Amino acid sequence: MVKVSETPATALIKKLGITWTEHVYDYVEHGGTSVSSSALGVDEHHVVKTLIFENDKRAPLCVLMHGDRKVSTKELARQIGVKRVAPCAQADAERHSGYQVGGCSPFGLRKPMPVFMERSILDLEKIYINGGRRGYLLGLAPQTVIDVVKPTLVDVAIED
Repeated sequence: MVKVSETPATALIKKLGITWTEHVYDYVEHGGTSVSSSALGVDEHHVVKTLIFENDKRAPLCVLMHGDRKVSTKELARQIGVKRVAPCAQADAERHSGYQVGGCSPFGLRKPMPVFMERSILDLEKIYINGGRRGYLLGLAPQTVIDVVKPTLVDVAIED
């Protein structure tokens, strides 16, 4: 197995004494979670995307979503009480998160920002979430995300 150097995400969860499994795969530009789930032989629904959005005041926010679902920005805006939510431009997402797009993790974000997690992720026994580098996922219990990141649970998934 390839050993990946530490990232802000793994440094944080290691410091907290959390155990995880490492899953390395060949990153494909714009390949998305279908590439990682296929490479790891896991259901795409269990791969959790870390997406950086902004509200109508251009304040960043992080959304955790199943790999095989999209975020209803209209429903997210309604549930969190803002006028509009839209994906950040790549440069803004990287500046806010401290991670490259495609390698963004909810653990160890550069800027404090609200994190929202699709509620049904908690129904899964194990999830695969980015470890802070392209081509690198962490396998862990979804409760770990709740314990570490303390996200607000939302119901904003739509079929991809």
